[in-house]
Amino acid sequence: MPKRTRAGALTALLATCLAAGSAVTVTASPASGAAAAGASAPATNASAAPKFLSASQLPPHPSSSWRAGKVTDGVPEEYQYCLGDALLAYDARHRVFRTDLETSARQLNIVVGSAAKAKALAARLNKDYRKCAARIDADPDLKAQYRDYGSLPVEEGARVHGLHVRTSWGATDVQLLSVGRDGRTVTVVDWAQMGDFKSAPVKAFKKTTTTAVNKLH
Repeated sequence: MPKRTRAGALTALLATCLAAGSAVTVTASPASGAAAAGASAPATNASAAPKFLSASQLPPHPSSSWRAGKVTDGVPEEYQYCLGDALLAYDARHRVFRTDLETSARQLNIVVGSAAKAKALAARLNKDYRKCAARIDADPDLKAQYRDYGSLPVEEGARVHGLHVRTSWGATDVQLLSVGRDGRTVTVVDWAQMGDFKSAPVKAFKKTTTTAVNKLH
């Protein structure tokens, strides 16, 4: 299989955007820290920090186990095209999960200054992700389809989205992404692999999202 096809549509999209300079880089810096002083409120100790998913809490893979990376500062590159603008003012931490095959997942946690600000951030992230398919379609080599998988009754709520991207050279990827909130903490979780909506484990991903939100406190 050609390397470009194996990379998948979402990876190709990211590479295209980064090469064009259209994706933002969201990392902690003195300038961004100052801008976020009223918006982001990092925990003062490790025990108070929102917890992350473990590998065993992700949707089961039929032929490969999940491996969890270390919790790292910043925003995953895969989020920067669709969600980067909304995250510019915030310090964030994330964890990346991988399998031996072409399935990956990520979780991003952000603690902000108040529940009202967290509510506003979650609403902005949901809105931006819904609009991302239209942004992707602006590239003549990419075709995107969005699905709304509804809300979940966990803590202050969570919403689950789906995005299928197909390229002109035949690669096809599907991503599930959720935005959840507990108090002043917002979490974003995603799962992605080559395939389409039929191969997406929506029910299992909703369970993973519920677990992720419950672990924030």
